[in-house]
Amino acid sequence: MIEIPRRGLLLVMSSPSGAGKSTLSRRLLASDRNITMSVSVTTRPPRPGEVNGRDYHFISKEEFAHLRDSGQLLEHAEVFGNFYGTPRAPVEEALAKGCDVLFDIDWQGTQQLAEAMEGDLVRIFILPPSAEELRERLIRRAQDSASVVAKRMAEASSEISHWPEYDYVIVNENLDLAGQQIAAILMAERLRRRRRTGLAQFVRDLNLKL
Repeated sequence: MIEIPRRGLLLVMSSPSGAGKSTLSRRLLASDRNITMSVSVTTRPPRPGEVNGRDYHFISKEEFAHLRDSGQLLEHAEVFGNFYGTPRAPVEEALAKGCDVLFDIDWQGTQQLAEAMEGDLVRIFILPPSAEELRERLIRRAQDSASVVAKRMAEASSEISHWPEYDYVIVNENLDLAGQQIAAILMAERLRRRRRTGLAQFVRDLNLKL
């Protein structure tokens, strides 16, 4: 198989809590070896099963403030009283090596990421099939209290209003189908001419043999 060098891309998936972006992210990472997860820093405590350094880097608010104020974060946001951010250095290094980076962030982080690296960004917004299904998913997740579930439902409308800011929108009614759609988007975006940094040389070499 001919491998033409390319620049990596930033794939962002955003959604209201419970719409399925984290599950879809895990599925994509498991099925595609050419993309890695951006590990964010956060000031919230770990949830059951989460591992420091794999799911998030769990840090103090003082540490977060230092990273933010010294320009070491590509994006940052406050969500439900906790802070989240993306370290700049590992992302820039991955793109230069031709590696793709997956982001599980909200619309606020996506806007900031677009300001910093618009040309590298591919934005996907995940919608639930209905408000009722979104509520049921939040309840089944059993990670939040009833009051937090109610708060997340109240926030969902505001979050969904940002869907026009994204390049693609997927309704996650069926995980398998949504996963296939995400894979198709990723394949097409990898083939964009501007990302294929080795294409000009490949064509020059080809022409020399014609």
